[in-house]
Amino acid sequence: MSVDLDRCRLYLITPPSLDLPVFAEDLRAALDGGDVACLQLRLKDADDDAVRRAAEVLMPIAQDHEVAFLINDRPDLAAELGADGCHVGQEDTPYAEARSILGADHIVGVTAHASRHLAMEAAEAGADYVAFGAFFATDTKQAKATADVEILQWWSGLFEVPCVAIGGITVGNCRPLVAAGADFLSVVAGVWNYANGPAAAVRDFNDAIVESP
Repeated sequence: MSVDLDRCRLYLITPPSLDLPVFAEDLRAALDGGDVACLQLRLKDADDDAVRRAAEVLMPIAQDHEVAFLINDRPDLAAELGADGCHVGQEDTPYAEARSILGADHIVGVTAHASRHLAMEAAEAGADYVAFGAFFATDTKQAKATADVEILQWWSGLFEVPCVAIGGITVGNCRPLVAAGADFLSVVAGVWNYANGPAAAVRDFNDAIVESP
């Protein structure tokens, strides 16, 4: 996941459940729609074989578009399947264990919720990015914390480790997050449930990012 700190980029997360053939076409459309940095495979309730099947279909699509492919909470599967890395939450695999499994040449990102302390701990330990949220109401998952845009301003003003904004982000509400210093916008429903389809969502997100103050 390349980082251009002068330009915010999209970080897509898969829906909580998916029809794999249908979603593969949605993913192709989304990635053809414009710039995307990363796709995180997040299937919390799926068994390992289902995660493997999804990765085998979706990872080549992402990587053919030069989009980093991460697996949520499973550094072991990320290593087994040749993914670009993983994302871990505070209740998931500890960062140090994930890094040990994947090594220094893979991406490991860490959820910080709305905690400056957790974010600084993760960055000091070597995380490739920290994720703050939720910034807006979301039906995708139960948010454990509510974050304010001020935390993005604070982080981006003091630290070089990139930050990801997550939680209910849409084309219509993303501009303040970009202006506050988010390096990545993590989006689920805002792309996959977009009225005009995922390709239009990615295009419109990128337009909103460029137009943000």
